[in-house]
Amino acid sequence: MQSFQKPLSAKEEQEYLKRCKAGDRQARDCLIERNLRLVAYIAKKYQANEREMDDLISIGTIGLIKGIDSFDGSKNIRLATYCARCVDNEILMYLRANRKTRNDVYLYDSIGSDKEGNEINLMDILEYEDEDVVEKVVRQGNLGKLEGYIQDTLTPREWEILKMRYGLKGEEEKTQREIAAIYGISRSYVSRIEKKALEKLRRRYEDSV
Repeated sequence: MQSFQKPLSAKEEQEYLKRCKAGDRQARDCLIERNLRLVAYIAKKYQANEREMDDLISIGTIGLIKGIDSFDGSKNIRLATYCARCVDNEILMYLRANRKTRNDVYLYDSIGSDKEGNEINLMDILEYEDEDVVEKVVRQGNLGKLEGYIQDTLTPREWEILKMRYGLKGEEEKTQREIAAIYGISRSYVSRIEKKALEKLRRRYEDSV
């Protein structure tokens, strides 16, 4: 770790604080430089690897500067104590924001491939959070209406796959893998067909209500 200048004595600190409040830029810079050791000490607590240390010190220094600029000596609190809180807060905000961005995922990001070598994305494995239109219409006892939508909306293959997936028209309910084996295609391809068919029915259903 890089070396830092020693902290100011209590007397020196008070003098530089007075000069800083009066607008002395050199005094402000000195307060920052002499408290960088504090930033490094706090950053060390959050460090995951050597590469990350420089970033944490940079972020922590922003917190230090904010602390020095907003410090109020009349509050009966030491500068180091106050600035430590500011450094901590700045680093924590940075880590939370960075973690959130790092964890962002997109529905069509590739997450691997199936046994047949077909690329699988998140959309392939996510189930619809809302009740899908097939279950909604069947639950309402309007299978006739559903069949009407199917005739003018789905292809024969899409309808066959939905019948097997949801146990419609006397079909036994099957998993995507079971359907894939029947058709000799990948599970991810069955998933795409199913989701496409459900979306087509969803739009058709919403257009009619």
